[in-house]
Amino acid sequence: MGETVPEKAQAAIRHGGNLGKARLMFPEVPEPWIDLSTGINPHSYPHSPVPASAFARLPEPDDAEELKRLAATSFGAPSLRHITLSPGTQMLMPLLARIALERGAKSGAVLSPAYAEHARTARMAGLTVTEVENISDLSAHDYAVVVNPNNPDGRVTDRKALVSLAEAMRRRGGLLVVDEAFIETGGAESLANAAGQDALVVLRSFGKFYGMAGVRLGFAIAHPDIAAELEARLGPWAVSGPALHIATQALADREWQSFMRLRLAEEARRMNDLLEKAGLAIAGGTSLFTLVRDHRAAGLFDHLGRHGILVRIFDERPNDMRFGLPAGEEDWQRLEEALSSFVHSSKV
Repeated sequence: MGETVPEKAQAAIRHGGNLGKARLMFPEVPEPWIDLSTGINPHSYPHSPVPASAFARLPEPDDAEELKRLAATSFGAPSLRHITLSPGTQMLMPLLARIALERGAKSGAVLSPAYAEHARTARMAGLTVTEVENISDLSAHDYAVVVNPNNPDGRVTDRKALVSLAEAMRRRGGLLVVDEAFIETGGAESLANAAGQDALVVLRSFGKFYGMAGVRLGFAIAHPDIAAELEARLGPWAVSGPALHIATQALADREWQSFMRLRLAEEARRMNDLLEKAGLAIAGGTSLFTLVRDHRAAGLFDHLGRHGILVRIFDERPNDMRFGLPAGEEDWQRLEEALSSFVHSSKV
């Protein structure tokens, strides 16, 4: 208490997807760039044209309710009353930390390494946050976050362990947040159907699997009281009309979802084979990204950058590098050629 905003706030953490910065770092690189620095599906959902009325009018409450109904069915949530729509899950993180703080939470913990915004936004909300490596250490805190499957290494946390942790948080009056942004990639079991209790909130992303991060849409699955509290804090018309139009189609399109899961799994295998062929050790991943670990990561980042290919590196883990999926065959070929030339130059 008593801190000024500049003292309390923390600068936003560097993330993938910043092509503007890449162009400044490598000004001589010809366009187009290949952006592999995010874990976003490069094959966006082929929605129908967005009607002009979606841009001209305020979003209709009935349209938001329909999307909630579809989300509850698609995710396996208890009911649409357990769903909150948000302009991206990023907006929900500080709100959830604040709710935990107002409940009396004194400390928070994030199972790390993980998406760094969870720790940052919880600290900004006023919590003391510890980053831990073992799930057993989370139960000593009042606010806990687990990303499942994890970003950036694809770590999967067992459902039974998460249910047990949620029960421990309930007994101490705490709150467990499970971020399932990459749940559609397989491997992990969702906790959406267990989110009826008031100690568990599940976050779901739209932009990752559907390849539409610019739509800015996310979901919280929580006890109706928490869902209503989040909705009140977000205010009216939190989700745009175009986002409602696109997501309502996408969540109902089971055929596309099934096809895309198979396609992404196949492309992930191709990526892993390509990276291993280049002598890089696979350290984890999902069907939307692969994490490699190599002492040459900084040099490889620079080499790929000079070939117009942007990948994700991590200041806190300098040997780690994450590769998203190329959008088409030409991009795959460019990546293969760049990796091959790096291997050749490393042997000279």
